[in-house]
Order: sequence, then structure tokens, then C-alpha cells
Amino acid sequence: MARIWYQSFVHPVEQAPYIERLQAMLTKVASPGISFEVHGLDPPDHSFHALSEFRCAAQVIGNALAAEKAGYDAFVIGHFQEPGLIEIKGAVDIPVIGLGEANLLAALSMGGRLGLVTIDPVFVPWHDRQIRMHGFGERYAGTQALKMNLPSFMKAFTDETAYAQVRSQFVTQVKPLIEKGAEVIIPAGGLPMLLFARESPFVIDDAPVLNGIAIVAKATEMAISLRAITNVVVSRRGTYAKAPPAAISEFQARLR
Repeated sequence: MARIWYQSFVHPVEQAPYIERLQAMLTKVASPGISFEVHGLDPPDHSFHALSEFRCAAQVIGNALAAEKAGYDAFVIGHFQEPGLIEIKGAVDIPVIGLGEANLLAALSMGGRLGLVTIDPVFVPWHDRQIRMHGFGERYAGTQALKMNLPSFMKAFTDETAYAQVRSQFVTQVKPLIEKGAEVIIPAGGLPMLLFARESPFVIDDAPVLNGIAIVAKATEMAISLRAITNVVVSRRGTYAKAPPAAISEFQARLR
């Protein structure tokens, strides 16, 4: 059985209903012989600010090192902005899959241009930077934003009226992206991805809305399979050069 550490950025107790739904979704889509295990963060990523993302990145890097030591076969950064992605790929020898990166790559295999709908306007410039970092600028139609809080999203999982309201707001934000040439839409966050996964397919004006949780799950399975075939996880030249043991030890010492 291949074990995969799925790192969510929500609190494991306070957002337990979300964690449980996410775990159920991953279990549903997993192939035989694959086990996803969802882990939260304490404290979670509850402040929409770069400083909070930086603090979470440090926690998640530590968790990735711990996951490798515990024998996990892969590590998923289940947060679209994927803080710590470069550092983690450079610190461990198991496959590391970012929720954002996996979905961006999948979207560009399905259409010429992609568009994002994020959960808050504060993230628009963040995603602009993320797109540039991954080198996808020429095929990026832009990012639109909802203005939703966590209770509203959580209510939409169980209340049909609340779901219809969130869906309507989402469709409204997708329209300008389609006008700009977007052919594939990504809900930029684990919460909206999981919420809209109930619709199969979810298509707006012929543009598919990705089921991002299923995509990152299958990207992880593929990475594990390819490692078994090729014995290669990631390039160690340049971007993901392996951190020396002393650097890893010093980092872990600062976490204690």
C-alpha cells in the first residue's frame, strides 16, 4: 500500500467537517493500493497575508521531512498557493505534488488558455506571481475573485440554497475570464474545488471547471508510478538541487 501525506492548511479540529469531506473525496478517487492521509495545520493558515503563508511554509517543510522519515511514498501540498514547494522538493527524495502546479499543468493540457477564480480579492496578485513563477504567462487569461468567508463555504456543503448562491457567484466571476479567452477554469483553492466536485461535469459556456482534488490525487499517483519505473523524482540540477544534510539539520533544529 502506497501512503501519501496530504497536507491541508486548515485546522484539524476546528475545520474537521472539511477535513472529513476531503478525506472521503480522496479515498473515493484513489486507485487500489493507494492511501491518502489528510493532515491539518495548527495553527492553520487563517490570515490572508504573505507572513502567514511564510509561517505555514516552515511548518509544512518540517512535516514533509517527517513524512519522508515515516515512510510515506509522496507528499501533497494541498494549498493552491503551495508555499514551500521549491524548498520541499529540494529537501526530500519522495515525490512532492503542489495543488496549484498540478492543476495548472492539467489545465494547459486541456485547453489553450486558463483562468482562475480565487476565494478572495487579496489573492489575485498572489496568483499572478504564481503564474509567472511557473512560466505560464502567455496562456493565462487572468484571475477573478469571490468574496467568501469560511462559514459561507462550509454552509454550502450541506445547504442547497447556500450552494446555489456560491455557484451563482462563481459563474458570474467566470464570465469575464471566458471573454478574455479562458478555455479551462480552475477554482483556485481546496475549498471551492471540493465544493464543486459534486458536479460531474461542471462546464460553463463550454469551458470545463476542473475537479482539482481529483487532479492532484491522480498527479500524485502518476509521480509514484513513474518513480517506480524510472527511479527519478525530480531534477537535482538548479531549481531543486538537494539541500545538504547540514542545512536540513539546521532547519529542523530551528523548528523545535
